[in-house]
Amino acid sequence: MKKDWIGKYMNEFLKADFINEIGRTADQMYQNGWHERNSGNISYLLTGSELDLVRDLKGIRVIELQCEVKDLEGKCFVVTGSGKYIKNISRDPLLNLGVIRVLKGGKQVEILGGFKDGGRPTSELSTHLLTHQERLRQDQAHKVVIHTHATNIMAMTFVHELNDRSFTRSLWQMCTESIVVFPDGVGILPWMLCGNERIGYKTAEKMKNHRLVVWAMHGVFASGSSLDDCFGLIETVEKSAQIYLMTLGKQMVNTIEDYQLKELAETFEVNYKKEYLDV
Repeated sequence: MKKDWIGKYMNEFLKADFINEIGRTADQMYQNGWHERNSGNISYLLTGSELDLVRDLKGIRVIELQCEVKDLEGKCFVVTGSGKYIKNISRDPLLNLGVIRVLKGGKQVEILGGFKDGGRPTSELSTHLLTHQERLRQDQAHKVVIHTHATNIMAMTFVHELNDRSFTRSLWQMCTESIVVFPDGVGILPWMLCGNERIGYKTAEKMKNHRLVVWAMHGVFASGSSLDDCFGLIETVEKSAQIYLMTLGKQMVNTIEDYQLKELAETFEVNYKKEYLDV
């Protein structure tokens, strides 16, 4: 039987743990100063019992994609809306979020609910879906993609070489926990026009080997197995970038050496990129 979005189903949706978690994460990112105006976006893959809320829903309307994501056929996501403010998600989820399902062929999605003002998914939907597709190929536990304008990471792209290896190595040296939290390093893209499939495919290519991709002079795309995992990854990279900027131009008396980074990674048994260190 088809569920009624406006009736009982709406209440079930609003009470769902994942909706509350998205709201809490959005609030924290806004408080961190990472989401001015309507910047940034979130997408969350529904799995397991979460799908019970949408399984019987019929599509309200169909949206053509700029990309093709055949691996995601039939999968459902909660996504933020185009032009919506991250800070408003927790106060009005049905306006600022929507539920979509990828249709057969992977070239279209249908809106199942949400976007109560007739809105549509984020303009970065192509990059979100291409990232989900690639990260699921690498990790079946993957669930979340966040695009945010993390301040210090953005600032670092103005003063640092835009190279995966050197950028990652600088970040690893800024904080002892960094190589443990993101042993896969970060991928770097030069400035590109956003909101289209080209940057989506380039980001997905980097996501083959990294869980976080830096968009120079713009922000980051990050992935994770949960909202906490994804947020924690961004938070750790952002802290390292902050320390880098605080010490930039000053005489470095001490640093974490490459042999010490290697020791850290091996002690915590993380699969780090050995080619990024000179040991």
